[in-house]
Amino acid sequence: MPELPEVVVTLRGVLPHIKGKQVDGVVVRDARLRWPVPDNLSELLCGQVLMTGHQRAKYMLFQFHHGHLMVHLGMSGNLRVVQEGTPPAKHDHVDIKFSGGVVLRFTDPRRFGSVLWLEGEPEQHRLLQHLGPEPFDSVFDGERLYRLSRGKTASVKQFLMDNKTVVGVGNIYANESLFLSGIRPKKAAGKISLKRYKVLSSNTKRVLKRAIEQGGTTLKDFVGNEGKPGYFKQQLFVYGRGGEPCLQCETQLKEIRLGQRSTVYCPVCQK
Repeated sequence: MPELPEVVVTLRGVLPHIKGKQVDGVVVRDARLRWPVPDNLSELLCGQVLMTGHQRAKYMLFQFHHGHLMVHLGMSGNLRVVQEGTPPAKHDHVDIKFSGGVVLRFTDPRRFGSVLWLEGEPEQHRLLQHLGPEPFDSVFDGERLYRLSRGKTASVKQFLMDNKTVVGVGNIYANESLFLSGIRPKKAAGKISLKRYKVLSSNTKRVLKRAIEQGGTTLKDFVGNEGKPGYFKQQLFVYGRGGEPCLQCETQLKEIRLGQRSTVYCPVCQK
């Protein structure tokens, strides 16, 4: 599933090709996404100029003067730039055609993503209004984690992945952040000290920042007929490595399930 770094890199990859350009056409081949694509999307966008774009949690918000196009990649979606006339593949559901023959193409085999139109302030939309801070915001720190976690019996991993705690820390990067912080994922969130939460917040920022930086080398994947964005080519300490030796102490990594998600940790390095 695309996580926050993938979303940031996707936005950075496509925005320079479409920013400041006028929408000349919209093609919706299948409107049956997680929520239906608006019937009047073409009417809303045609003739309008894309001003800019930004990311909120795992949503990409493309700003026009009268509203925002909000895109979510879901579990299997991707967004890339192709040239007009490029034949669509089976799961290419939405094309936004811009001036100069540039097309923003939304692809989603499982159709859990979304392409929606927002009027007014995006932060007031029902999908965004209850979200916690971005991980790089100054308000996301160890003190916030400590304060919100008091009395919570849920695992610290589930707590970290809760969008009300902080947005964008999905399964991959929660595993990695907890490993670097030496915290066992299934430990109750309310049992973690302030000192350890300060380490965890710092490592969460570090892990996400590194993933975004490494993802920058894959920007070319978001432009072209064969572009297939995927997870970053980076070394992961624990995620996907259950049963393999820990890269720090060589103890066999354990794999369990928390909240129906694969969770890998080192029984020696993480307490």
